[in-house]
Amino acid sequence: MEKYYTNVLFSGRRKILQAMAGAAILPSLTGHSSGDTEEIFKTPLYLIALSRNAPVFRHFCVDSLGTSKVASRLLLPDLRKTGISYHVTRTGQRLAYWAHGQNVHSPALWELKFSRRKIRIRSHYVKGLAPQPLVLNFNQLANHATLLGHMPLAPLGPLLTIPSNGSGASHRPSPQIMSLPCILHLPDLGSVRITGNQTTLGLGYDSLRSGFGGTAAKPYVKLSFPSAEATHRILDYTLEIVAIYPAIKGVESNVLYDGFRRNYLNIFQVNPRLRVLANNSSSDPCAFTLYMYAEMAAHGPSLAPGLSCLDLVRWSLERYLAGMKGYGEVGYNDAWEGTDRPAWGAPHDSLDSRPSLLIAAGIYITSTNDMHWAQKHWPQFLIWMRKMLATDTNGNGLIKYFFSGEAGAFTRYRSPPRPANWWDAIGFGHEDAYSNALAYRACTLMSEVANKIGKTAQAADFSRHAAKLKQSYAATFLNKQTGLLAGWRDAVSTLHDYCFTFVQGVAVTYGLLDANDAQRVMDVLLKKMQVVGYANFQYGLPGNLLPIRQDGYFPTLKRWGYPSRANGTDTFQIYENGGATAAFTYFTIKALYKLGRREDARKILYPMLRSFAQGNFQGSCKDGMSKDWKSWTGKCWGYEGFLVDGYLALLTVLDDVR
Repeated sequence: MEKYYTNVLFSGRRKILQAMAGAAILPSLTGHSSGDTEEIFKTPLYLIALSRNAPVFRHFCVDSLGTSKVASRLLLPDLRKTGISYHVTRTGQRLAYWAHGQNVHSPALWELKFSRRKIRIRSHYVKGLAPQPLVLNFNQLANHATLLGHMPLAPLGPLLTIPSNGSGASHRPSPQIMSLPCILHLPDLGSVRITGNQTTLGLGYDSLRSGFGGTAAKPYVKLSFPSAEATHRILDYTLEIVAIYPAIKGVESNVLYDGFRRNYLNIFQVNPRLRVLANNSSSDPCAFTLYMYAEMAAHGPSLAPGLSCLDLVRWSLERYLAGMKGYGEVGYNDAWEGTDRPAWGAPHDSLDSRPSLLIAAGIYITSTNDMHWAQKHWPQFLIWMRKMLATDTNGNGLIKYFFSGEAGAFTRYRSPPRPANWWDAIGFGHEDAYSNALAYRACTLMSEVANKIGKTAQAADFSRHAAKLKQSYAATFLNKQTGLLAGWRDAVSTLHDYCFTFVQGVAVTYGLLDANDAQRVMDVLLKKMQVVGYANFQYGLPGNLLPIRQDGYFPTLKRWGYPSRANGTDTFQIYENGGATAAFTYFTIKALYKLGRREDARKILYPMLRSFAQGNFQGSCKDGMSKDWKSWTGKCWGYEGFLVDGYLALLTVLDDVR
């Protein structure tokens, strides 16, 4: 018995079982009774409990850093009727489940073996018996679990036809299958690498925010381990607790970086119904955020043999290349491909969607040197590039959104369209400083890719457009009255400047300002933070330091920051109207490191690292609002419960420890 092993005795049953151990036929134990007890297995890396009556997980929690942070109850009750009465035995670190009436010398239907870091699960096929899959059904309100790996669009074999709901009622083809190897990631806790003994072996994978099992119960993230069958008589699964993050000096022994080590993978969440990276596993896939995942993936270590973070980006790109729509794109409608997400409410794609997809593709290609893939998809990349550049209607190099961005312009529409970019409650329109920074990076990356695959004329064209965009950028957006870049210049040439933190950051990060201008705008930004009194960096940063006026905010509810006062002050600090969030803090922190201002960067990053370590950006407050958005005093105003965008800030740790 390992020193980390903990045993639990059961009300009188252990002596009965020991007395029966020599019998040829195993007796039945009643299931799902009030006396249903648990077998507990514990090390500093995990705490797992299974039912004494049936192969059902009761508790599953991990801590990749081995500090025994494993007390959280994460699973929803497994209320399935097993259809089989089981006899259960435990010998040291081994737990086995036989069917009542099964010969004692035959293999157990399910067998689990526990060691310090690994859990091995084996399913044996027994003729005439069809046990249900072994299921982990996570309560998404407790933890936004996800599976990371490849989800084929069609079943690859008999083992990939297990229903994702784990009912065992039928073996119908299902696309909601996660191939092995894969990673089960539990944000704020750690990761589990899952491998199997069959090349066609996959796990059922499903997630839904609005309900569970056809009822209005809690949101869930569910994975199912199929049981063995006649054509595959023994199935082995190995679950290994791992911490996956870039191997850089200076983070192993410093508790400041514990959140980095546990949460580097937090930005990657696969929506199983769309088989694509998304806000979280039951939320929208957003075309305009894929570049963030790529930025993080470019530095990510191997997840498993044959599986990398950049593979997740490539597979998501292939979905978009094949015609899938994400939020931010025309055609993304309610219940797209079986999800329950809201539609994109504008007649045009958001201005940042195409640049985002192109940046993601460029990062993938330049990071992997996968020129075969680049050549294969180059015609589609050209279509995306031309669509993006075609919005430059006056030839100044800046891409443009159809919405004018003028003050009060929303009142012209019966159903107002969404603004230009990710910040879809703020009236970004026409020439948008943030989207144009992305467009510049897209042009430079795709020029580099074009050169690598021998498309020199196209490379030169994209490079010229990047130069023209950069030449116009500061002249268009730099507000001489404030010393900051405005968020957008509208169709009648009015600047809209609310002291946007992320606009300054993205422009400096992606190289759109010369060195002197870059230093000056960051000087002004940091000074403005002091003037307005924002210093609670444990909550992240506000997107804007001044209230958005009513005539510049998307008409919605107060809950989403829409003001009733003309000056916007009554809802300031609510959601996108100045609320603090980890999202987009990456650009401000990265810009400071890029300019050599390490101490300024650390004043923001270090409090956030402590919050990441404490899990303070996941879950909800007592009022039901979630922690991904907060007022400057810490009141919750979020709704996702878990928003991956904020975890891009962890990438700046690489700058901090260099």
